[in-house]
Formats: sequence, C-alpha cells, structure tokens
Amino acid sequence: MAKIKLTKNEQKVQKDALKMYQRYLPTLTLKKQQLQSEIRTIDEKVREVRAQKKSLEEDFEKWISVFGEQDAFKPDMVTVRNIKKGWSNIAGVKIPIYEGADFGRGDYDLYSTPLWIDMAADRMEKALELDLQAEVLEEQVRLLSTELRTTTQRVNLFEKVKIPETKANIKKIGVFLGDEQVAAVVRSKISKKKLQAVASSEAKTKGGK
Repeated sequence: MAKIKLTKNEQKVQKDALKMYQRYLPTLTLKKQQLQSEIRTIDEKVREVRAQKKSLEEDFEKWISVFGEQDAFKPDMVTVRNIKKGWSNIAGVKIPIYEGADFGRGDYDLYSTPLWIDMAADRMEKALELDLQAEVLEEQVRLLSTELRTTTQRVNLFEKVKIPETKANIKKIGVFLGDEQVAAVVRSKISKKKLQAVASSEAKTKGGK
C-alpha cells in the first residue's frame, strides 16, 4: 500500500477515488458478463459449423466411393480466391463477420473426367465455406477472449485492490484526524486551565497587597 498523507485534502482525494471505482465497477462487471455470454454463444456456433463440415466430408467420401473413382477428384480443383468479411462491434470490440467467399475451379478435361466431378466440386466448395466460416468465428472468440482477460483484470483490480485499499486509506485518515481533533480539544482544555490558574494566582497576589 502506498504511503498517504494524513490530511483532509488527502481524505477528499481518497473519497473521490472511491466514488469513481464504485461507479465504474458495475459497468466493467456488466461488460465482463456480456463478453462471457458472447463467447459461449460463438463457441457453440463454431461447434455446429465444424460438425456440419465433418458430416459433409463423411458423406462426400462415401458418395465418391460409390463411383469407385476416388482418384478422379483432386482437392486443388477448388480454390478460394477471395474471402468477404464485414465488421461488427461487441462490447466495444471490433470483430470480423463472414460474408461469403469467391471460389475458383481448376482446369480439367470434361471428356476425360467423370460426370460427377462438377457435383463433387460443389460439395467441396460447401465444405471450404464452412471451414472459412468457422475460422472467422474462432477469430471472433480470440478477440473477445483477449478483451475478456483485460476486463477481468480490471474488475479484479477494482474489487480486490483499489476499493479495499481506498476504504482502508479513508478509515486510516479518519482515525488520525479524529485523534488529532481529540488531542486538540485536550490541549485546549489544559491551556484554558493553566490560564485560569495563572489568572487566579494573579488575583490572589493583588488581593494580598
């Protein structure tokens, strides 16, 4: 705990600081709860999208195996040319929003490849799109989690350090000023009694003459 001045001015500074901490703490706590809620929601979306992709890939593999020509389809027949993203704001955090993607098709001979290749490419695009969507959602979680850590640290700082410390400072200054006031009253009474004693002594001396 930093050393503080035991004065009325310092007492006011500490009281003002306490009011500020108590005013901002509910806002920070609310932000923390909002971030936690958003992260849980997005995490659930990621699991759903990943599950959709896994199911699609499993169906895709079964579907190709039916034709007995697994080697006819190459993954590089479908490529991602451009990812479209927008931006949103959650609890003061700027996060990316997936808005689609442009895909390219590799060159292949229509005469030498099976008829189902185009259908397979469509499914591959869908799988890639789900993967891109999940990646953007995971980026949202990373950004929000970083902000959550910072916000949690601030909440803990206010709750466990600043507010208790400031209250202790105010109490310490209050006790000191109270003791000072009592001491001043005692000194005043002693001085008054001394003055009265001197006045009484002088009065007796004059009376004796």
